[in-house]
Amino acid sequence: MSTNPAAAFYAGSGAARTVGAALRLLDRLAPTWGTRGALRLFFTPMPWKFAMRSPLPRPWMAERWAFEGTSLAWYRRDDIADERPVVLLVHGWGGSGAQMLALGDRLAAAGFDPVLLDFPGHGRSGAWRSTLPQFARALFAAAARLGPLHGVVAHSLGALAATHAAARGLPVERLALLAPSAPPAAFLEWFAHSFGLAQGLAARMRAQIERREGVGLAEFEPAWLGARVTQPVLVLHDEGDRVAPHAASVRLAASLPAGHLVSTRGLGHRRLLDDAQVAAGVLEHLQADGRGAAPMALPQR
Repeated sequence: MSTNPAAAFYAGSGAARTVGAALRLLDRLAPTWGTRGALRLFFTPMPWKFAMRSPLPRPWMAERWAFEGTSLAWYRRDDIADERPVVLLVHGWGGSGAQMLALGDRLAAAGFDPVLLDFPGHGRSGAWRSTLPQFARALFAAAARLGPLHGVVAHSLGALAATHAAARGLPVERLALLAPSAPPAAFLEWFAHSFGLAQGLAARMRAQIERREGVGLAEFEPAWLGARVTQPVLVLHDEGDRVAPHAASVRLAASLPAGHLVSTRGLGHRRLLDDAQVAAGVLEHLQADGRGAAPMALPQR
């Protein structure tokens, strides 16, 4: 596993490395401006959203909602006319709702009404930058439009946002978390290290984020979440994930009173979204009766 998962997002291209060199210089000359520049980069999804756009297959249709001065794009099948339990599917950092199409089709065939969401700065949604607290606010906006949710199926940073939203009272019965990200405090340290930025920059970035968003990053840590999330939660994570460390899911699942961790091998970070056995596990969890997490298990590759 990579010792610095942030490098997969921010230091994997020549352009990003060039920007990193400029940030180091700016931070040496003017730390305040260096912090602002680092945050601007930190809040910019990579790859850019145009790279994640693809034509929608029928019967999926795209619509938009107004949200925080911009717009949220969401996708729904137009062949579902009857009242069905709504399941919201959300992507991770640098992803898009279209990554969840295979899962959405599987849920529709099983009698659910799947809704796929693009977070701000992603896919077909507006804006170019976004934050983890904004992800969580977008989930509340979606629930206000869609009504109480039967489930949320969330990947990567979207999974961390969904857990935080549930802790804050999101009306949802069940969560299925696919490769949830590590808490943002750890990712800030990885981000700063990936560009060789000055010691202490991550702390300055954290202070700015908490002041701007009005949310303490401690609220995304397992201890805080575990004391507040009571819904059944299925956590699916590959042991060889190089983007979101598997150990983070071990800690998160252990903190949740109704959490259940299933580990896979050979799927990495993104291939979970297209895996038939993972889809079957998510479906089993969403269909389970009672308040406990479904005691399912996936064959390991």
